[in-house]
Amino acid sequence: MFARIRPDTWSHLAIAAALIVSVLVAGTVGYTILGLGAVDAAYQTIVTVSTVGFREIADGDPDTTWKAFTSVLILLGTGSMLYGATSVIESIVEGRLSGQFRRYRMQRSIDDLSGHLIVCGTGRVGQAITDFVRSVGQEVVVIDRDETRLRDEDVLNVAGDATSDDVLRRAGIERATTLVSALRTSVDNLYVTLSSRKMNPDLFIVSRADNSESMAKMLQVGADRAVNPYEIAGSRMASLATQPNVADFVDVVVHDGTFEAKLREIRLPNGSDFIGQTIDDLAIRQETGAVVLSVRDRSAQFHTDDVTSRPFADGDVIVAIGSDAALDRLAGTVSS
Repeated sequence: MFARIRPDTWSHLAIAAALIVSVLVAGTVGYTILGLGAVDAAYQTIVTVSTVGFREIADGDPDTTWKAFTSVLILLGTGSMLYGATSVIESIVEGRLSGQFRRYRMQRSIDDLSGHLIVCGTGRVGQAITDFVRSVGQEVVVIDRDETRLRDEDVLNVAGDATSDDVLRRAGIERATTLVSALRTSVDNLYVTLSSRKMNPDLFIVSRADNSESMAKMLQVGADRAVNPYEIAGSRMASLATQPNVADFVDVVVHDGTFEAKLREIRLPNGSDFIGQTIDDLAIRQETGAVVLSVRDRSAQFHTDDVTSRPFADGDVIVAIGSDAALDRLAGTVSS
């Protein structure tokens, strides 16, 4: 409950507390002047301000001065407490309403998405994935059961369990092109992979696995790629130790985003003019400024040595390097 209280409400509560304390002190002093002892005066003030009103401690019937002072004390005390209570209730109600409205607007934005990427889990791995995907300009929706991790209002998100079909639907699983499952356990990632493949057969799924056995199972239930973060980190450290310049170059080109040259994959659409022609025939470098490094065919084989002389075929994916403008020109030429 206290997490929903707005920061400015604490100042209102401080004012209310100061008013109540002042009323209690003034009441105790006032009743002392009217003839009560210190303990009786404090007691009479508390039962009066709290509106409990067990009995009057005055000797005999209270006189006019006593009644007037008690009446003012009741008004001041109840007013101070109502002020504090109103501030808290107002903040909680407004916080809930604004939170619900924000969630409603976010869900509307997610419902309008198509071709986006879904990241399940916002731990260290999931956060790194989200940051990189956003850096290349792709729309991303994050799923996590811990709402405290979803406070970045710039990132579309769904609060809930990613293993739930309903949560996946709220994230737009039917309209997404890619899903990355980066949950803590292999069991959860396996469940998400299985559910996602059933809900969207065309989805490209990348799933986290913690060992070779889990990786094999991920691929069996429908993941297109299974990745062990620890293995990747070990390979990266080994590359830095043995070939630091090569590793740094790949990092700068693929991950950094500040280098003028970028790597991009471009899939040949059906009926592309590239089909049946070679790189030499098309003069891709001269026409676009991009360099084709390799081509991957339908059987997932990379062609590098014969890349310039091999004719393009249906289902080929071009891996090219160049500036954004050059790669855009190549993508436009491929699609024309």
